[in-house]
Amino acid sequence: MTNEKSIFLGASRKPDDSYQKPEELLLRYGNRHGLVTGATGTGKTVTLQVLAEGFSNQGVPVFCADIKGDLSGIAMKGEPKDFLTARAKQVKLDPYEFEEFPVIFWDLFGKQGHPIRATISEMGPLLLSRLMDLSEAQEGVMNIAFKIADEEGLLLLDMKDLQALLANIAERADEIGAKYGNVTRASVGAIQRTLLILDQQGASHFFGEPALGIGDLMRTTRDGRGAISVLAADKLMMNPRLYATFLLWLLSELFEELPEVGDPDKPKLVFFFDEAHLLFDDAPKIVIDRVEQVVRLIRSKGVGVYFVTQNPLDVPDTVLAQLGNRIQHALRAYTPREQKAVRTAAETFRPNPDFDCAKVITQLGVGEALVSTLGEKAVPSIVQRTLIRPPSSRIGPITEAERRKVMDESPVAGQYDKAIDRESAFEMLQKKAGAAADAAGQSADSPRGGNASGGSVWGEVGDILVGSGGGRRQSVAEAAMKSVVRSVGSSLGRALVRGILGGLTRR
Repeated sequence: MTNEKSIFLGASRKPDDSYQKPEELLLRYGNRHGLVTGATGTGKTVTLQVLAEGFSNQGVPVFCADIKGDLSGIAMKGEPKDFLTARAKQVKLDPYEFEEFPVIFWDLFGKQGHPIRATISEMGPLLLSRLMDLSEAQEGVMNIAFKIADEEGLLLLDMKDLQALLANIAERADEIGAKYGNVTRASVGAIQRTLLILDQQGASHFFGEPALGIGDLMRTTRDGRGAISVLAADKLMMNPRLYATFLLWLLSELFEELPEVGDPDKPKLVFFFDEAHLLFDDAPKIVIDRVEQVVRLIRSKGVGVYFVTQNPLDVPDTVLAQLGNRIQHALRAYTPREQKAVRTAAETFRPNPDFDCAKVITQLGVGEALVSTLGEKAVPSIVQRTLIRPPSSRIGPITEAERRKVMDESPVAGQYDKAIDRESAFEMLQKKAGAAADAAGQSADSPRGGNASGGSVWGEVGDILVGSGGGRRQSVAEAAMKSVVRSVGSSLGRALVRGILGGLTRR
């Protein structure tokens, strides 16, 4: 069953318990966003798979996060099984054909897919501060760091660039504070410690080059199907803050780079965000406002965003109001919060006089859902109890050998797999420190009048070691230490001087 203007979702249930009327999602409203909700085990992942297949067959590229590895089966042809053919017959899906879909596997850690990277500059101070859960004062330091990087032409590409810049800012705290406001070593130290934690959690794999080109998420095949980008997110879920920040960054990049297209005949790209609550849990208001803004405005770029989560209460009301296409699987109603979720879900649908929506939500079987999509003039359709069609691709995960084969034949194979480390803030600051150390060394070696040891700083150290100060040995040592520290530019030189003179000044 194919239609160039819609995606077949399944068949709605009649009062006599037969399934006859086809339920579809109109392509021209595919960029009006959507929501797929339901308790664990009710069929959300299969519904996501059906939607992704439908968009792909209509030439729409798809991006989706694979939380448990189950979605990887979309890359392989489905296998005939009795329950699948029975479901196809119930919803009158004729012919029911099995096929594989053009899939590109991605992985922030580069293990189960091609690496996805973004530079520190692309992420920006706001999203970084969100990722690191910085305080207001620490976020201010982060903004100052980016401002100085812009002014001094320092490229911020990876973690070590930001770490080097923060260390440089700490050394220049007085100079920078006079121009931009107070920069404390305590704030810089706290940020550095958080960066270390992020590094241990794998964030260093994400920050760097080559950065992801948005065009590689919008590929189509020679036969006109949209490529399905599947992000391996099982390990990523262990760090939900990184997952949420990555998704928000990706939406922001799309919003900034894609041109305005209004309401096209079909979306340019569709996103499915599984475990959507991770975008909003404990998020500051400024981040939720940013998500709402992007979701509201990115529609005009031709991008559809579909949130997949267990509970409709996981999505803020301001975002929920932007989601026009709704698929609600079964919900449990044992606790007060679950009962509230059922009522909330029921109230968001256009009522159907044939049944009590709130009651039916708790009675839906596996693979059944309440469906309401945007119809003519973008008006939500009356909610229907719908049996979702079976997918054409494999249900369940693929093997490692199958995944590797898909990756080897990928259109981006070799493009992102090897990291690039070009000259950026880390190397530039190293060069500046080296130049300062060389200049300090030349100054120290040049003769200065009135110094018995040739006028060098090291002559002053020699005087101390020989004991020329007599009873004033300690005070002279202190003065010499200060002189040397001022003269030696490199941190290594300062460490050596402190080591040599520290023992003398403690006597």
